[in-house]
Amino acid sequence: MIWIAAQFPSENLLMRITHTFYIMDLRLSVNISILFCSQTSNKSMKTPKLPLIIDGLQYNNWSEDIFREMNEGGVAAVHVTICYHEDFQEMVENVIAWNRLFKLHSELIFQGRCAEDVLKAQKEGRTAIIFGFQNCSPIEDDIGLVEICHQLGVRFMQLSYNNQSLLATGCYEDDDSGITRMGRQVIKEMNRVGLVVDMSHSARRSTLEAIEISARPIAITHANPFFWCEALRNKTDDVLKAIGKSGGMLGFSMYPHHLKDKSACLLEDFCGMIARTAEMIGVERIGIGSDLCQNQPDSVVEWMRNGTWSNERDFGEGSAELAGFPEQPEWFRDNRDFENIFSCLRKTGFSENEVERIAGLNWLEFFEKSFGP
Repeated sequence: MIWIAAQFPSENLLMRITHTFYIMDLRLSVNISILFCSQTSNKSMKTPKLPLIIDGLQYNNWSEDIFREMNEGGVAAVHVTICYHEDFQEMVENVIAWNRLFKLHSELIFQGRCAEDVLKAQKEGRTAIIFGFQNCSPIEDDIGLVEICHQLGVRFMQLSYNNQSLLATGCYEDDDSGITRMGRQVIKEMNRVGLVVDMSHSARRSTLEAIEISARPIAITHANPFFWCEALRNKTDDVLKAIGKSGGMLGFSMYPHHLKDKSACLLEDFCGMIARTAEMIGVERIGIGSDLCQNQPDSVVEWMRNGTWSNERDFGEGSAELAGFPEQPEWFRDNRDFENIFSCLRKTGFSENEVERIAGLNWLEFFEKSFGP
């Protein structure tokens, strides 16, 4: 038997190599060095089973390649954005486009409407695609469209996207007037049909009021704590604690503008932040909401920020010098990289059960309680 030992300077490289070698079905042990041996000795080794993985938010330039990466990464479900600024008819056209994708790639994806669909996807090696809005624009000024959107399979709706809406104040407004009169009625209707209130892009007062008004737990599907990264989109301690106390969910974002040191963020810092948040609000209240925008052209982020509401160019979380999509941190480039995070969480001190909860079980339990009447 021949043993080969090699030293590698980067822990991130170690994790990525670990993933690659397991795919090649070779025995690999990581301590300070990497040791690997002939394939015959693999009979006594078991490849670690990936946990159930649910991502609380992605908005990619969808393609067969990305769907296959989801499959390779063992991603059972993803909440996907089908609206930023669209009205109802424009949103329906996006649903039609997704229906075409479901037919073209039925061996990889299907529309998910309930928690049972997530388990089905995991069993079949596919990914359940769960629709959501990052704005309330598809319901226009008609509360009756809330139920119609739910019937179309939409399961999350943000009450505002950065700006003031008919329902709530966005996080980029100077004045936060809280939930509006229509917003109170819409929250009640969302609770009735099983459409989750999402406050990821909403301002502090509006978010606290939504938590108080909603009869069902709400979600912040993609954001991080303000104590770790002082971005307007990240959430203050009082909001986080209110989410935890009310039984809601926080999905941690890997979008660089929400990360400490942005694209240069260290995985160890990210996992340390998760540990501190778990201590604050409970490990049962946290999950992943990567906010991955893979393969999108920069024109898309400009549209996301500006829509048709402004004659002036708004750079949002970016700047004139860095106007486009920021580069992802090297430890999370696509859907095949979740295991990097889970491995680091274990090293940070999380138990295997806690890692499984963060990876997807917490979202699954939330779906079970939230998606139906």
